[in-house]
Amino acid sequence: MIRLTYALVDAWMDSYPREPEAVTLDIDDTCDVVHGHQQLSLFNAHYDERCFLPIHVYDTERSRPVAVVLRPGKTPSGVEVRAHIRRLVRRIRARWPKTRILFRGDGHYARPEPMAWCEANGLQYVFGLPGSKPLSRKVEDTADAVRTARATGDKPVVRDYAETRHKAGSWNRERRAVARIEATRLGLDIRFVVTNIERGSPEWVYDSLYCARGQAENLIKQHKSQLRSDRTSCRSALANQVRLVLHTAAYWLMLDVRDAIPKIRDLAKAEFTTLRLRLLKVAARVVETRHRVRIAFAAACPEADLMPGLTAALIRRRI
Repeated sequence: MIRLTYALVDAWMDSYPREPEAVTLDIDDTCDVVHGHQQLSLFNAHYDERCFLPIHVYDTERSRPVAVVLRPGKTPSGVEVRAHIRRLVRRIRARWPKTRILFRGDGHYARPEPMAWCEANGLQYVFGLPGSKPLSRKVEDTADAVRTARATGDKPVVRDYAETRHKAGSWNRERRAVARIEATRLGLDIRFVVTNIERGSPEWVYDSLYCARGQAENLIKQHKSQLRSDRTSCRSALANQVRLVLHTAAYWLMLDVRDAIPKIRDLAKAEFTTLRLRLLKVAARVVETRHRVRIAFAAACPEADLMPGLTAALIRRRI
């Protein structure tokens, strides 16, 4: 099972023609509701469901899945997150020893154990950071200026950024914390992230670097809703992990099909559901002879002209 899971990581690395200078990996968990007595299923009060919370890791810039791990339906601890990151990085470093690796995640992952491990092993990170009163007091001057500017100008929204050094009670050192401060007619909203990246303005760290992880949530939704990866109905946790791996393999196949479509076609950026309806679930007559297989499409098939080139492209890719 471990080798099968690592095969997903290898498939992702194989998608690069050479070792990249840097990669950004988005790590997140998602609610996978269960309906029976499956192993690892737990009741989660946040989702008000009995569920798994599998961890997904994506190379979001290239829309590629890296790893999927089934886990119990509870928030991962810092020790668990550190273990997942350590195993993943060990596999990557075996082939890419010089690549810079950046991990992004929400507040679940801003735990002292993974942050300290990343710092000790030369990895970068930017994680969401839950707010606290001591942290909010450190950016109060900027927050007050934002609040005042919105009120005096009667503006719908005013936004600004700030940064500070912060050391939570469980941390072993101070770290850079960046705040996005936004005032609207509904009140003041402050969001924090923590990072070991010392360069770049607070606005760049939050808006350009951290917020880009939102695309990973879209990829997870695509994995779940369009490839049905939440159908983990087996009683055994091992069997459900195999299901996740197979669904991720299907994800790779759909990516290969989409990548083989000429860029001028609208399907080159289509979602998996559209590809399935317009390319895979179509009526055709198949005639097998001794030397070839002929596929005849209906005259009304809108993508019939795409099929010959797509088939040849997939053969070249050895799909």
